[in-house]
Amino acid sequence: MAGYLLRRILSAVPTLFLLVTLTFFLLRLAPGGPFDSDQAWPPEIQAHILHKYELDRPLSVQFVHWLQGLKNADLGESFQYLDRSVTEIVGQTLPNSLLLGGGALVLSILFGIILGSLSAWKHSGVLDRVISMILVSGLSLPSYLLASLLILIFSLWLNWLPPALWESPVSMVLPVITLAWRPMAMIGSLTRRSMIETFKADYIRTAYGKGLAPVQVIFKHALKNSLIPVISLLGPIAANLVTGSFLVESVFQIPGIGKYFVQAVINRDYPLVMGITLVYGVILLSSNLMTDLLSAWADPRIRI
Repeated sequence: MAGYLLRRILSAVPTLFLLVTLTFFLLRLAPGGPFDSDQAWPPEIQAHILHKYELDRPLSVQFVHWLQGLKNADLGESFQYLDRSVTEIVGQTLPNSLLLGGGALVLSILFGIILGSLSAWKHSGVLDRVISMILVSGLSLPSYLLASLLILIFSLWLNWLPPALWESPVSMVLPVITLAWRPMAMIGSLTRRSMIETFKADYIRTAYGKGLAPVQVIFKHALKNSLIPVISLLGPIAANLVTGSFLVESVFQIPGIGKYFVQAVINRDYPLVMGITLVYGVILLSSNLMTDLLSAWADPRIRI
C-alpha cells in the first residue's frame, strides 16, 4: 500500500504541472488585461505599469519566473488587492472555505447514508416515498433558490439564525446546509440503489435466517458493501464542495477563497488566479487519492 501511495503522489505531479501551465498561458492569451480600462492610459504610464509587473516580457520568461517563485513558496503580489500577497490572501480565505466545505461534506455523508439506508430498508413503503421526495428535491433545487428559502424561513420569519456573514458557529448553519443539500441527495440516492441490490444477495438472506435484527443486518453486513460505489463519489464531491462554493460564499457574504477566485478571473488578476488554481489542483488530486485509499479499504478485491 505504501508503494501504491508513493506512485499516486508522483503521478500527480505531472498532472498538477499541466494544469498550472495551461491555466497560465490560456489566461494570458484571453482577450483583455488586468489594467485595461475605459479611459486610455498615456503610453508612458502604460509602459511603466507593464514593466513594473513584468507583463512586457515574453510569456515563457514570465512562466519561468512564476515557477521560480513557486519553488521559493512565493506566489506573487495581487494586481487587484494592492500590498497583499497571493499567499496572504489564500492563507486568510482558504480556512473559511475548508471549514464550510468540510462541514458540508460531513453533513452530506452522514444524512445521505442514513436517509439512503432507511429508504432501501423500507423500499416501496411510505418512508421510502417521503425520503425519495427529499432526495429528488436536493438534486433538482438550485443552491441559490435553496439559500433564499432558508434565509426567508429561518432568518426573516422565525428569526432563529443570522441571514449572512461568518461571525460565529451559528452563522455557519445556513450556508453549510445549503452547500450540503445537493451532495447529500446524491449520496442518499446512490446509497439507496446500492443497498437495494445488496439486500438481494444470498449472505443477507442468510443473516436474516440466523435471526439477526434488521439493524444488525443493515449496519454490520449490508452497509459496508453498499458504500463502495458511494466512496468512489466522495473524491469529486469533496473537491467540489471546496472549489465550487463561490455561489454560497457570495450569497452569505463569506470571505472564502471561491469568492476571491471569481473576482480574480473577472479582473484578470493573474497571480491570484494562478495561486488559487494551484490550491484547487492540490485539493482535487488529494481528494481523488483519499477516495482510492478508502475504496481499497472497503473492498479487499482492489487492494494492492
